Amino acid sequence: MKTLQRKQMNSNTLLLVITIILFVVLYAAGCVAYAGRGFTHVQTFLNILINNAGLICVACGMTCVMLTGGIDISVGSLIAMDCMLLSVGMSQWGMNAVVMCLLVLVIGVAFGLVQGFLVGYLEIQPFIISMAGMFFARGMTAVICTEQVSITEADSPMFYSWANARINLPAFLGYTNNKGVVQVPYVRVGVIVALIVVIAIFLMLRYTKFGRSLYAVGGSEQSAAMMGLNVKMTKMKAYVLSSFLCSIGGICYCLNTMSGSVQQATGLEMDAIASSVIGGTLLTGGVGNVIGSFFGVLINGTISSIVQTNGRLASSWPNILTAALLCFFIVLQSVFALIKARKK
Repeated sequence: MKTLQRKQMNSNTLLLVITIILFVVLYAAGCVAYAGRGFTHVQTFLNILINNAGLICVACGMTCVMLTGGIDISVGSLIAMDCMLLSVGMSQWGMNAVVMCLLVLVIGVAFGLVQGFLVGYLEIQPFIISMAGMFFARGMTAVICTEQVSITEADSPMFYSWANARINLPAFLGYTNNKGVVQVPYVRVGVIVALIVVIAIFLMLRYTKFGRSLYAVGGSEQSAAMMGLNVKMTKMKAYVLSSFLCSIGGICYCLNTMSGSVQQATGLEMDAIASSVIGGTLLTGGVGNVIGSFFGVLINGTISSIVQTNGRLASSWPNILTAALLCFFIVLQSVFALIKARKK
């Protein structure tokens, strides 16, 4: 058992180091190429966190599911349903922001329970179940409202204040603009929530029985069952956790957009999967780390930021580069698996 854990740790560490180095190289390249356009400012990096706070939460949940050897492609549609529910609830139904956020979290848990039960206990393929969940959540978004709905200060002063709250960092990290005004760097509430999620899931995976169970089930379901682990319950809990974190991400996403629409967060599930894989999570399960997934999100965000700063590249380039990185890491994972198999 200790040998298996040591091999998993070595795989985790190596893939994590590669991901971090890739992020540093990409960001450094952006700083060198676009230093004159403000890419070296601390706020540029913080903006990547602000724009991807919801995706960070979703990627953490996706990592937990993928550790068991599963997958969840319903998260983008669930985000859209959450945002629409929040928007309509506060702007049209006159509901309190706290009540609506709690309702969204409860719906996320219920959504995860259904998917987790079907995957864990009925042993239906995760892709099929989560695809059904994707269609259901996207359809329910349209049932709630077919038009784009925005949240204004008049609709919910509390939610509006959360969305516009700035948490300032030390002034020496800022810069002086052309008018001689010091621009103090800041983050939004969603970033704090996302960072808390990353830390909490990292500690859960590393130090709790449930976290170790996710690795064990993904490594070998048969071996996990022989060790006395409840494989079915572990899988169900993984999907509940994923949907719960997705709902937290939905709140962060809505704080950033302050609106809801049927087409919102389209393709976000692919971004979450790509971030997890780039972060070192194996598609076959058993190996992964939320810190790597966090840096996977940062890599995607950095690519988008570089393309936007350039201003002349087509908007499709971030998807192309992400696809290339995804293929690279999948090949890299295959090489590691082949080396590991030969050593055995």
